[in-house]
Amino acid sequence: MITTLHTEWTIGDICKGFQYNELEGKGLFGMNGKLTIQPEYQRNYLYAIEKKEAAVVESVMNGYPLGLIYFNKIGEDKYEVLDGQQRITSLGRYIEGKFDIQDGDGNIKSFDGLSPEEKKAFNEYPLTIYVCEGTEAEIKKWFKIINIVGIPLNDQELRNAVYSGPFVTAAKEVFSNSGNANVQKWSHYVSGNVMRQEYLERALEWVSGSEKESIDAYMSKHRFDTEIKLLKTYFDTVIDWVSKVFIDTDSSMRGREWGRLYEEYHKNAYDPDEVSAKVKELLADENVDNKGIYEYILGGCEDTKLLNIRIFDEKTKKAAYTKQTTDAKAKGISNCPLCALSDIDSQKTKMWQINEMDADHVTAWSKGGATDISNCQMLCKTHNRAKGNK
Repeated sequence: MITTLHTEWTIGDICKGFQYNELEGKGLFGMNGKLTIQPEYQRNYLYAIEKKEAAVVESVMNGYPLGLIYFNKIGEDKYEVLDGQQRITSLGRYIEGKFDIQDGDGNIKSFDGLSPEEKKAFNEYPLTIYVCEGTEAEIKKWFKIINIVGIPLNDQELRNAVYSGPFVTAAKEVFSNSGNANVQKWSHYVSGNVMRQEYLERALEWVSGSEKESIDAYMSKHRFDTEIKLLKTYFDTVIDWVSKVFIDTDSSMRGREWGRLYEEYHKNAYDPDEVSAKVKELLADENVDNKGIYEYILGGCEDTKLLNIRIFDEKTKKAAYTKQTTDAKAKGISNCPLCALSDIDSQKTKMWQINEMDADHVTAWSKGGATDISNCQMLCKTHNRAKGNK
């Protein structure tokens, strides 16, 4: 791959004829149409979401360097941005009056409100740009290596780059579009950020899982498809199934493995009213981890391990008490580990009866500690209550 350094281009040159689709950050162009700021393999514009666009402008105002920018040469006097899309878009949006900044004295400064001298300095600010030329494989490999300043590429953004084509373009129009009216409904069941490709990733995860293959394999197979009917239909089918089985929505539903659960349980019959009552009962139980209740119900309320219950059963408590007491007697110390560490002599060797002790999670349940014998210790009631959630 060939790279050529350009230092003669300025902000004014790059942002000349700047075009920006306010809906999704699509259709970004500069240099009077010669520069594609957001090729199809690029991520959506994120700096406004991350509240970093003002920092880009302030850097220019203060004469700070913006870092290296990389273009890909795609034709005679035609380029697309490999790295620097977020910075260039922020600069263009400021020039277009899409946002303002504050100076050190708290004064609002819009681009139109700058003095002629300030505008001239802003437009003539030099950029350091490398123009790359090479095969598609070389360009995509380089794109994977470099990072967009401040916000590293996530897995799905990298996949969109590697498998760019009509399929990715069509899929992003549906699943990476925050203006899509369905996003609010989807957000009950899908976690993440639409703009960071996380809804698209879930849709691909579900449909590829149904075909017993990876997301990468699915995207590679469908890379040149011009429509996404299967992807969209399967995603909608899963969402519709969940919403019919679980007629009430709760924040704990967000981010569950609905694609896998659909494949395992969608052929079963459920009474939505009975399901709703059971969900409410389990959500109200503070000793139950709500992450697993949906699969627990779908599976016929048989696998209690899915509930990750906080309370130890009597069998586990007795086993922990017997082991601790036997070990403590052999060492001549209290069968309460915290009493054994006490500075009070009478506590150091005190033997407690099982009904004078509480079962305690060594690693707190709220921090992921399991409710099983390996994570159970018996403490005297005084020390257990003092320990809290440590």
